[in-house]
Formats: sequence, C-alpha cells, structure tokens
Amino acid sequence: MTATISETTLNAPVDVDVRFTATGMPLAVRYDGRMWAVAAEPLHWFSRDSWWETRRTAAKGSGDLVSIEHWRVQVRLGPSTSQLRTFDLRREPLSEQWLLESIDDRH
Repeated sequence: MTATISETTLNAPVDVDVRFTATGMPLAVRYDGRMWAVAAEPLHWFSRDSWWETRRTAAKGSGDLVSIEHWRVQVRLGPSTSQLRTFDLRREPLSEQWLLESIDDRH
C-alpha cells in the first residue's frame, strides 16, 4: 500500500479561530474542535476584492473595502510531532472572521 498526498478542497470556506502573537503572526488555528499549532514560518499576502462584481458600497470613511488578507500556515496538532498540514486562511474586507479555504497534506 502506498501513501497518497491529499489536498482537501472545502465545498465552502469554514469559519476558524486564529490566535496571533503580539507581533501579529499566526500562532494557532482552532479547526474542527482541535487546536492546530503553527509549526513553520507562515506566508502572508493581500489580494483585492472585485468590487465591481459584488457592487459592495459603503459610506465615505468606512475603511478598506477591497483588501482580502491571506495567510498560508503549516500546522500540526498541538505540541505533537504529527504530520504537517497546510491551511490556507482568508479574511474578507472589514471582517473579523477568518475562513479556512483549503487543507493540503503536502509540505
């Protein structure tokens, strides 16, 4: 029997809780009732919402309506030496809620 590398594409993004260090780096992700510790240097970037398609409007001075924040983190269960998994996280403009977009078992 051979091991297979798998990527889990979620049907829809799932709400997760993300803990951050004092400097703003992800420290842990609570997903599916479990705490996943960040075990490697995360990647951080921003993309832009296609506001012309969503027709999102807001009052002047409401804030940034187009920046979508992303983190790609390698995690493992708690302090264990379990296999690394990669979580792709996203936060929509003006939202406080983090979404888990995909899970990848390759590292």
